[in-house]
Amino acid sequence: MLAQAPAVDQIPINAPFVTSPGEVVGAMLQLAAVKNTDVVYDLGCGDGRIVIHAAKKYGARGVGVDINPQRIAEARANAKEAGVEHLVRFEIKDIFDTDVREATVVALYLLPELNLRLRPKLQRELKPGARIVSHQFHMGDWKADKEQVLGESRIFLWTIPGG
Repeated sequence: MLAQAPAVDQIPINAPFVTSPGEVVGAMLQLAAVKNTDVVYDLGCGDGRIVIHAAKKYGARGVGVDINPQRIAEARANAKEAGVEHLVRFEIKDIFDTDVREATVVALYLLPELNLRLRPKLQRELKPGARIVSHQFHMGDWKADKEQVLGESRIFLWTIPGG
């Protein structure tokens, strides 16, 4: 069987793996007011630190999505080591093909152009009241509800309107 070529309009995702420092992860989750009833999605989750921290500190459920199988294996191992594998799951998937309707919080540390491409999907799929928190990068002309500066890092928070 021949391999199928990717669709012509498919844009490859090229976001480097750069971790958010622990204090930034904590500040992101605090700014998003995460609680134990939340479902936290991290799109481009890398080693899983955001959903693992949300599960460990707040008892939230979490889903980490990354296209890199090595990062997902690392995230699963980290969740097991943290004792939260019953609260989190990790998927090898393209973030643009991920159904985020279950999420009450979406965490991002992506490049600005990826945030902008994700914005319509997040606004369409997330329920009113869901929060989006981004390390470092904004969403163009969508003004953040809150911004926080932590050292060299900026954290942005948006809430899906309505409801």
